[in-house]
Amino acid sequence: MAHNADSFAADWAIADIAADAAPVRPAVAAHDDAPMTIGEVAREFGMTLRALRFYEAKRLLAPQRRGATRYYHCGDRDRITLILTGRRLGFTLAEIRDLVGRPGGKGLDLTREQCVEQISLLERQKRGIEVAILELRQIHTSFYKALLDDSRPR
Repeated sequence: MAHNADSFAADWAIADIAADAAPVRPAVAAHDDAPMTIGEVAREFGMTLRALRFYEAKRLLAPQRRGATRYYHCGDRDRITLILTGRRLGFTLAEIRDLVGRPGGKGLDLTREQCVEQISLLERQKRGIEVAILELRQIHTSFYKALLDDSRPR
């Protein structure tokens, strides 16, 4: 496949944006691989206990369990980072499961084609959101016009 200068420039721009937007996992107070409970992990990532349980039910996570208590190690927390990155990039949970791959994976296993497809999808969604915002602004403006018309003496 032949690439032109614009294609490479676009690749670099995307890489720069991705690096700037990449989530950085908060620093943990104790040892990095010290097991954490579900509540501690939820606070670390700013997510709900329900979301963590949901990801476990969907087999995206498999924390160690002792009785009813879940313990998340560094690898689990790295996987949560990947899941949240996939969600932010607009992938479905089924797609994320495929992209995250095996438990030891260190990144989303994306191809160039998947990136292009996802960018196209997100751009379509963005256009739809922009149209919805425009429509809502028009409706909002019509409220002010109605107020002005009602307040004018007759």
